[in-house]
Amino acid sequence: MKPEIQDAINKQINAELFSSYLYLSMSSYFESKDLPGMASWMRVQAQEEVGHAMKFFDFVNERRGRVILAGIGTPKTDWASPLEAFEDAFKHECGISARIDSLVDIANEHKDHATATFLQWFVTEQVEEEASVDAIAAKLRMFGEHSMGLVMLDRELAGRTASASGADAGESE
Repeated sequence: MKPEIQDAINKQINAELFSSYLYLSMSSYFESKDLPGMASWMRVQAQEEVGHAMKFFDFVNERRGRVILAGIGTPKTDWASPLEAFEDAFKHECGISARIDSLVDIANEHKDHATATFLQWFVTEQVEEEASVDAIAAKLRMFGEHSMGLVMLDRELAGRTASASGADAGESE
């Protein structure tokens, strides 16, 4: 594995672990607002992000590279509303998508076909991630200040469960 690719993937591992921290922080925020469904949804999201980090971790090791872990930043801890939290999650996912696109560019630049192929799963995953979070934010915008809509959405989001094989097989919710 070329050093430039290894370094970029190591940074992506850190970004995925930060994502997990961010979603755990959002989960805590939703718990404090008595929105257990949204809290649960974010907790599942946090677990999924750890699975993504581990996919990268395993890939580097399979390619005889070296994973170098760095410190994880402190995430935001408070939001003005559930909508703001989901809008922040959407912006964050767009940033992760840009990072994945950059990794694809680096792999292509170095003619590393194995890495480029590996990254295609993440390209597809990010489309799903953005769409999922954006759909929730759209519902929150539609409900406005109507608490009944918020309660109904909270109940709906409580139904999300973690995939047992998500980290291994690359499945997502």
